[in-house]
Amino acid sequence: MEQEKHEKKQNKGAFGTVRAVCTSTHKGTEKKPVKEGALFRAAHGIEGDAHAGNWHRQVSLLSYDKVQEFNARGGDAKDGAFGENLLVEGIDFGALPVGSILSCGDVTLRITQIGKECHTHCAIYHRVGDCIMPREGVFAEVLTGGRICPGDKMEVAPPAPDAPFSAAVVVMSDKGAAGEREDLSGPEAARILKEAGFEVIEQFVIPDEPELIKKELIRLSDQRQASLIITSGGTGMSMRDQTPEATLAVCDRIVPGIAEAIRAGSMQITKRAMLSRGVSAMRGRTLIVNLPGSPKAVAESLELILPVLGHGLSLVRGTDGECARS
Repeated sequence: MEQEKHEKKQNKGAFGTVRAVCTSTHKGTEKKPVKEGALFRAAHGIEGDAHAGNWHRQVSLLSYDKVQEFNARGGDAKDGAFGENLLVEGIDFGALPVGSILSCGDVTLRITQIGKECHTHCAIYHRVGDCIMPREGVFAEVLTGGRICPGDKMEVAPPAPDAPFSAAVVVMSDKGAAGEREDLSGPEAARILKEAGFEVIEQFVIPDEPELIKKELIRLSDQRQASLIITSGGTGMSMRDQTPEATLAVCDRIVPGIAEAIRAGSMQITKRAMLSRGVSAMRGRTLIVNLPGSPKAVAESLELILPVLGHGLSLVRGTDGECARS
């Protein structure tokens, strides 16, 4: 999987040189180099850039070396052609895990996403039929601001071992996605996770469509590299309930004990818990846990499993030891 590839190649402690700083006033267009550099604002992005704002993709970065390889195949891409803000020589950004820290003078960035999906394709794709940004580019948020200019040095540091675990909450509901019903399960799950110390990076509602569920689980696992994905809904016996099947289709390892514990605990509250088909499994280093669709069931389920999940996620991260008796 993509996430495993990134982890095997990550270049800790790497240094690079900024070759170009690029901005644009409109999204979906090629960016233009700014010779005198640009001002980076904390929690915002680059002053005057179309992609700046209160979200996780404030700054885009691309390896200059990858662009050179692309041009060697006849790409003829100029600086900023892929929509990148920072073009940096000497760092393979696609090999770094989410959470990596990039330092450049006074500016500190944190990688929040690896790669992206192109919905309409950028200008260079329409011109030459290929774009390396979706597979080689990364996105970051600005932690501390300052100015970055061409020629500045950039240093890479690995994610902090004690950083909070990241979590995403996805609710499967046809009526909720259509705006016909207020989603209460998602906010409840997000609240409980935040109180437990998780960083909730995304929370949204989608219809009970298997292909869409699989697509979002893959994106959150591979591009956002969430430690935990909590799903709510789609675990019953209705013919539209396809969350367990979609989850297993994108995972490579099952963790059956979590789903079993939820059902066993919930059986003490209602015998209908035996009808839940929720599963728990892993895609790469991301744990995906299916929960029922009601706020009450979400709260009860998380209360059952959260005290133990921290140990499991620490094992995945490599910051906790295996349990064994001497």
